[in-house]
Amino acid sequence: MLTPLACIAVAVYFEARGENLAGQMMVAETILNRVEDPRWPSTVCKVVKQRNQFSFYSDGKSDIPKNRELYLVATDVASEALEGKHLGSGSLWFHANYVKPSWRHRLEVSVRIGKHIFYKDKT
Repeated sequence: MLTPLACIAVAVYFEARGENLAGQMMVAETILNRVEDPRWPSTVCKVVKQRNQFSFYSDGKSDIPKNRELYLVATDVASEALEGKHLGSGSLWFHANYVKPSWRHRLEVSVRIGKHIFYKDKT
């Protein structure tokens, strides 16, 4: 059974390992924001493993990080996020800027970092 730290680290690694630290932190923050929102499961690992929410988890490929150095960075990011070091965006969704999910129109862009666009509920 994976710990919350491992679940966030794996998600950050597979979803944003090519991003800068702020982009990686936003992925971790989005996961933690979902844990606090009643629309999602109440634990980190259940949020990460929820069907069709994170592309790496449902793509049929191995979820074992291959680059140890980048995984250690993702683990550091996950640790900081769990310690409460957030960027405060309120983001609950994100996607890479080269895809155009239909759900994006119902939401408000909270921040763009690198190749990712993060969203929150419209206010």
